[in-house]
Amino acid sequence: MPQYKAPQNDFTFLLRDWLDIDSHYKALNVDGFDFDLVSEIINQGAKFAEEVVAPLNREGDEQGCRLVDGNVSTPDGFSQAYQEYIANGWNAMLGSPEYDGQDLPYSAAVPIHEMLNSANLSWRLTTMLTESAVLAVSKHATEELKQQYLAKLISGEWTGTMNLTEPHAGTDLALLSTKAEPLEDGAYAITGNKIFITGGDQDWTSNIIHLVLARLPDAPKGVKGISLFLVPKMLIDGTGEPAEKNNLSVGSIEKKMGIKASPTCVMNYDGAKGWLVGEPHNGLACMFTMMNDARFQVGLQGLGTCEASFQGALAYARERLQSRAPQGIQAPQSKADPILGQPDVRKMLLTQKAFTEGCRALSLLYAQQMDVEKYGTDDEQQNAKKVIAFLTPICKGFMTDIAMEVTNLGIQIYGGHGYVREWGMEQLVRDTRIAQLYEGTNGIQAADLIGRKLTRDNGQMLNATMALFKSRIKNISHSQDREKAVSLLNCWQQDSMALLGGKPEDLAGVATDYMYYSAYVILGILWLEMANCAEKMEHKALALGKRKTCDFYINRLLGRKDVHRHVLVVSAEDLLSVADDEFDYS
Repeated sequence: MPQYKAPQNDFTFLLRDWLDIDSHYKALNVDGFDFDLVSEIINQGAKFAEEVVAPLNREGDEQGCRLVDGNVSTPDGFSQAYQEYIANGWNAMLGSPEYDGQDLPYSAAVPIHEMLNSANLSWRLTTMLTESAVLAVSKHATEELKQQYLAKLISGEWTGTMNLTEPHAGTDLALLSTKAEPLEDGAYAITGNKIFITGGDQDWTSNIIHLVLARLPDAPKGVKGISLFLVPKMLIDGTGEPAEKNNLSVGSIEKKMGIKASPTCVMNYDGAKGWLVGEPHNGLACMFTMMNDARFQVGLQGLGTCEASFQGALAYARERLQSRAPQGIQAPQSKADPILGQPDVRKMLLTQKAFTEGCRALSLLYAQQMDVEKYGTDDEQQNAKKVIAFLTPICKGFMTDIAMEVTNLGIQIYGGHGYVREWGMEQLVRDTRIAQLYEGTNGIQAADLIGRKLTRDNGQMLNATMALFKSRIKNISHSQDREKAVSLLNCWQQDSMALLGGKPEDLAGVATDYMYYSAYVILGILWLEMANCAEKMEHKALALGKRKTCDFYINRLLGRKDVHRHVLVVSAEDLLSVADDEFDYS
């Protein structure tokens, strides 16, 4: 598989031309940031992703992680790459300056995150969870805990984890049984078992800060009785440095289909000392600060593997000679034509390209809204929160589902070679598969979108999102394109509003269809806008590529929305009428 190359031309187009990031920063009074600075940040991030992290990807998959005497050993080169990462300040991009963070706008950081996911998804995971832990500690921890832990989490000197899942409690956290017993010094003794803990242990840092959900003795039943605790691997002394091991351990490393170089641990807490984060019994709300950030970041994982698969497939299609193209000989100097000349191969490549670049546009639009939530006025922040809440399950669910399609197309273009490990294409499929599952399965994302984000607030989040897209449609210069976009938006809004007041079981039965319908419409609008914007570019090949990919999306992919739109009015009766014993033949 060819060496990963960061899509810097596309980042330039999207940030400079499409989002007009200079005007965006000016409107938000973000001092000191403009496109030139962001471009330099992306250039340096691209070098790190391409030259340091990407070369470790295949060998990391081959080696995996090992548990030796209770400690996790990660693949060769992973720890060294991490030390370079934090030395160059990448981990501190979004942190508060009060704790030595760089306070970058999200629109400057998100491209770095995408590139790291493309280069080496397993390696990126630990840094991703640390960033999410920083958010939870920043927003909910006491000042004392912040002073003790936040600066070292932001710098990356220490990493962070998220501990939710138990063997018997996955999506349904009401079943959670980990206990937190009060101690005389104001701390708590945490006892229980957690599974699927990304970065539960590693050989990169001297300490790991676990954020653990547990129940206090007087906790009410259900999710309202869950509290959040900060539980360090190493207890710290009076100088803030690691002193003695806490009463926690790694039970095992999960043997997984993919992301083999990421240590996914079973964690045992045996009276480990922890400190309350946030109010008692309010742990789930605190943890959702982490989870909502992580869900978007998981969507970026899907985008990252899409880009890596497209790059590999395109390079192979240009080189692989097989038979002659049906439209006529393409390479008369050779005995056969490159398979790039085959219309069916081109259809697969354009499908990869259309989804990858469309999802990248969606991710940067999302990042722009995160900037507004961070820097805008009170009203702007509240509006951006609604948009972000509505788009989060779409970004996570659709972008990771579509990544499975895109990476599988990568294998298909390679043919039999794609099924062989040495080419790297099958690893992308294995690695990206987990993104559909963790941080809430994509079925949960769809249920969240239709059950909470659409119907629970009576369409307020939807209306804020519609207003954003209406404002973007005004940028479309060609009347036919603008009419298409307006029609797509109006139909989507009408169909969405028609779902308000629906029966819970009917909404649950069409949840995934609504998520897909929404996503295909959103990408259609974004493609129409991008194609118009690209006409101003000096790079004519890229400009034509945007227009022709837009045409391909509108003509061949957008129609998928109609299948999902059709079933939005179908009741759940055909799903629920099948008796349990009617599912099998016995």
